[in-house]
Amino acid sequence: MSITISILDQSPVYPGESTAEAFAHTVALAQKAEALGFRRFWVSEHHDSEYVAGSSPEVLISYLLARTNKIRIGSGGIMLQHYSPYKVAENFHVLSSLEPGRVDLGVGRAPGGLPRSTQALQRDIVNPRSLTDKIIELRGYVEGRTEEDGPLAGLKASPVPAVAPELYVLGASADSAELAASLGLPYVFSLFIGGDEQAAIDSVIKYKNEFNYELGTSPQAILALSAIVADTDEEAISLIPPQKLVKVHLASGRKVTLGTIEQAEAYGQQSGESYTIEEKEPLITAGTKELVRSKLLALQEATGVDEFIVTTNIAPFEKRIRSYELLSEAFAEVTA
Repeated sequence: MSITISILDQSPVYPGESTAEAFAHTVALAQKAEALGFRRFWVSEHHDSEYVAGSSPEVLISYLLARTNKIRIGSGGIMLQHYSPYKVAENFHVLSSLEPGRVDLGVGRAPGGLPRSTQALQRDIVNPRSLTDKIIELRGYVEGRTEEDGPLAGLKASPVPAVAPELYVLGASADSAELAASLGLPYVFSLFIGGDEQAAIDSVIKYKNEFNYELGTSPQAILALSAIVADTDEEAISLIPPQKLVKVHLASGRKVTLGTIEQAEAYGQQSGESYTIEEKEPLITAGTKELVRSKLLALQEATGVDEFIVTTNIAPFEKRIRSYELLSEAFAEVTA
């Protein structure tokens, strides 16, 4: 089984850098990804953060599409709980009309920021709908189906592109796997967020075992992970950022992963609930191209996925570029 490699870039803002520099790095990396032959280049959605610049993936996607020629560009992901499915479909239909066959629409379950940004994004929403209902509505627009009755009967998300964007469900838990399976949609498990390799394996297997074939689709699972590739194991390890994987456990049972203790404390305080904070080392595959290739091949064997989306948030930028060059070399050697 061959392996396809794609990239997720979060437009990280490192000390001494501006957000303009962070976006310039994202553009340069997308162009490099295309030159190296990677399958997709996705960008994320984060709000109210001084550490990552990408708060509006659909705007950034349009710019990246204009600066590249053939690589697929998409969202990893749109935080659908904040938005109208109709407007999201319109945005991505415009992108797909401009660049047919190059647009991916990944939708996420997380808030993408602290409670105050969620409050700002959802202000005046009186009766919020479930994420499942929103994804079902979004899929209807993307697939060109319309309601037969009710106030929205016959409504289409215009423009209707010749080639629809590809819709993916993103998550980092068994619940997200179950949701994607029940809806018969492609699924991306974010291992770099959950930080639990066995949970990733179990979730992908659950997705495949519970997949709903009644809608005429087949399972498509992708594993998103963090990796650093360098010329030596020692150099790769030295490039691992100092940040921990920090999880906030709220009294209501919700869990949110954040990048720093300070963010976790702010999230807990803004939530209005009692909370606890769990801190652990991030799960990052770091080493030479031979070591990283071996690790991804082992994960492929355990999960059966044939595509990985790799994020490499390291500084300086030249080392991030070098890491992806070595990653490309690693799997070019497998298929040679």
